[in-house]
Amino acid sequence: MDKHIEKALKQIKDEKIAFVELLFGDLFGTTHHFTLTASQFTAEKFEDGVPFDGSSIRAWQSINKSDMLLMPDARSAFIDPFRAKPTLCFFSNVHSPYTGKSYEKDPRSVLKQAIEVLKATGLADTIYIGPEPEFFVFDSVRYLSDRNCSFYEIQSEEGPWTSQDEDSLAHKIAHKGGYFPVPPNDTLVDYRNEVVEKLENMNVVCELHHHEVATAGQCEINFRYAGALESADNVNKLKYVVKNTALEHGKTATFMPKPIFEDNGSGMHTHISFWKDGKNLFHGDQYGSLSKMALHAIAGLLHHGKSIQVFTNPTANSYRRIIPGYEAPVKLAYSNVNRSAAIRIPFVNSAEATRFEFRCPDASGSPYLAFAALIMACADGIKNQMDPGEPMDKNIYGLPPEELEKLPSTCASQEEAFAELEKDNEYLRSGDVFSEELLLSYAEYRKESEIEPLKLRPNPYEFALYYSV
Repeated sequence: MDKHIEKALKQIKDEKIAFVELLFGDLFGTTHHFTLTASQFTAEKFEDGVPFDGSSIRAWQSINKSDMLLMPDARSAFIDPFRAKPTLCFFSNVHSPYTGKSYEKDPRSVLKQAIEVLKATGLADTIYIGPEPEFFVFDSVRYLSDRNCSFYEIQSEEGPWTSQDEDSLAHKIAHKGGYFPVPPNDTLVDYRNEVVEKLENMNVVCELHHHEVATAGQCEINFRYAGALESADNVNKLKYVVKNTALEHGKTATFMPKPIFEDNGSGMHTHISFWKDGKNLFHGDQYGSLSKMALHAIAGLLHHGKSIQVFTNPTANSYRRIIPGYEAPVKLAYSNVNRSAAIRIPFVNSAEATRFEFRCPDASGSPYLAFAALIMACADGIKNQMDPGEPMDKNIYGLPPEELEKLPSTCASQEEAFAELEKDNEYLRSGDVFSEELLLSYAEYRKESEIEPLKLRPNPYEFALYYSV
């Protein structure tokens, strides 16, 4: 028996686990689960899988081919900190019972395939990824989109708009003024401490946490980098704990990139490095102490920087964050220690820590698909020895218009990103990582459920602009 399966079954017995939860993600970043009694969870479940209805998951199977299998990954085991009864959870891969193979639309399997394809090239045997998901914690959120009414309202005791409330105790955080304030301005220290403790108990090694730049409860919790698959699992663990701990505190948390007008949005800066035989292949004697391989990888990411956004910036709201003036990258450039470029090379003290950081992504979609796309873009740049061009060491936010025009931009909208994907997707399909069926289903769903419906709805601001014309 596999040692990881043996360890998981022993944990169920030794810790008197009552229930087992199997988790899996859909194409759009939602995590799903169902629960089994621990007494019925045997070693065969790891080998044979657990059947479920794939037609009930968005953009997956048709009703006449709905049977799917969940294959628990024994190495991903963790205890759910929110359940009343002891519950052991496993992230799972989705397989087809007809072929026995991984399901082509299962995001976790897509990322596994991307890793295997890279290994098969001999370029690297390990991909380390360090994501930094940001999020907001609010006191309450109300919204409605109906035929005769549309609004949203956010409440937060930290928000400056609450300074005139009768129960206000002042100590508000100004827009763009939320970076590292101490309490009483930062009201969420104990909340973040609690999130970190729960994550540590779920095998996520956390390093630090803090209030982020925006007002009204913007936070960041940094966990240690790990292999690409483990890091994607950890993003989903973080989102789960952040949201449920907020609920326990009578609050609500969101990874929506841009919930507040005229303030910074939430991103997921993503650090990456390729390794082989225990050696960091991105360290070298080139610009920013990078290797030629790392510069080729950067070139691949810049070259595919627009089409990759359908996975790294997947929602319509993502593009309200990537605009000038709010510390989000809008130009596809790279630079050493420069946070205004899409790709930043951080200052480090050792060869092992050498890496680069892609600053465009946010956490509103599937981390598995985002990381898989990132790996494929980097690998394409390395394979074709692409040239990233000259670095941009100036403050891009302060460049005059004539210089800005010379730099390629990120996409301005979700619709533009999908148009770019139609022109540039061969690198994703290499090695059958992203199947044509996945790309088609993903695009069709986003267009039908998001892009087109948003075009049809009047925005409340349009009434301020046009009602009296």
